[in-house]
Amino acid sequence: MVGAGIFIVIGEAGDIAGNLVTVSFLIGAIIALFSGYSLAKLAMRYPSRGGIIEYLVQEYGEGYFSGTLGILFYFSQLISLAAVAKSFGTYAATYIHTNDMSFYADIFALGVLLFFVLINLLGASIVAKMENGIVIVKISALAIFTIAALIFINPTYLKPSAAPSIIHIFYALGLTFFAFQGFSVITNSVEDMPNPKKTMLKSMIIAILIVALLYISVSIAVFGNLPLEEIKKAKDFALAEAAKPAFGVIGFKIMAATALLATASAINAALYSVTQISYTLAKDGDLPIEYEYNIFHNNEGLIISALLIIPMIIFLNLSQIATTAAIAVLLIQGFTHLGHIAKRNETQTNLYTLIVTVVLTFGAAWFAISYTLTKMPQIKYYIVWAFIVSFFIEYFLRLLHRKKIKKQSQGGL
Repeated sequence: MVGAGIFIVIGEAGDIAGNLVTVSFLIGAIIALFSGYSLAKLAMRYPSRGGIIEYLVQEYGEGYFSGTLGILFYFSQLISLAAVAKSFGTYAATYIHTNDMSFYADIFALGVLLFFVLINLLGASIVAKMENGIVIVKISALAIFTIAALIFINPTYLKPSAAPSIIHIFYALGLTFFAFQGFSVITNSVEDMPNPKKTMLKSMIIAILIVALLYISVSIAVFGNLPLEEIKKAKDFALAEAAKPAFGVIGFKIMAATALLATASAINAALYSVTQISYTLAKDGDLPIEYEYNIFHNNEGLIISALLIIPMIIFLNLSQIATTAAIAVLLIQGFTHLGHIAKRNETQTNLYTLIVTVVLTFGAAWFAISYTLTKMPQIKYYIVWAFIVSFFIEYFLRLLHRKKIKKQSQGGL
């Protein structure tokens, strides 16, 4: 959860909500808590490494609708991965003194994507084993930056009078929720958890609360150290820019390096989940019995996923990719929670809690789409075409391969 999301989102969301982005992060955390509660309940009833795709099939059956949403989920993962790669490229380009940063950002983004594609093709496990160390480094760097930056805060930058209208808090919700998105991955590990009936929900809530505290603190530190004009100017690397008042140029370099580390590790993890779980379920409708990390390798999915991500990196800017990814994630989550209502008796989940969850996720998506239409009118075509293309891919996969996405879990832990 911590790392790639906050490095991508802080500047983009701040460009929308100004110093009120702190409130947007708080509301995003509340939505994440409700969503996490719903997903945890589903995970305990339908334990599977398929995660959200499994829940969609359990809720809507093994028909075209769940299959289309499964394909759409795969595409949303690709968009998210493109956003992370683009963020890596943007931070890497800050080390080069040039007027054409966008060109070098794309080169670095493509380079890191291809590097981890190669790593995954070779099946190296060392990168996965490094994840705990990477988490410690990036959280420590963010914590040190936040504590130091809070000392240098300029209170005038945080005045409500310096912020846009309150409605912009809600316009930024798609992006601030996107920064929490890693919480859904917790459910994929339910089968490996000791005593998941106690561990799953507790770990979900604790993780989201810790990350919420960190994100809110970071946003206060950033917007208390830089005037809004400078944040907008450096929005793609605002977190690193905000380190300058406390640490000078060296602080900028350290935070940029931390961003590179965080986004690189996120790319590696996402490539695995996208190409191994999402692609396999979307294409074949099933996971092999021997499914284990570094045992089951899907080179076809890895290569096709990379080929689909490359044009996103080249032709879209970071703001467009991040916004599109945020909206796609919210819509998929919204349909997951909506379908959960029909299964609430099986999962023993409160009806009104689920209704609130559905309203919050679809509401955040609606605000994100409404605002994006003013900046990127073509977003409505992207969304409609995403559903249409996903449906036809599902249709032809069923026609050619006689497949359908199957239920992986028989229910219950």
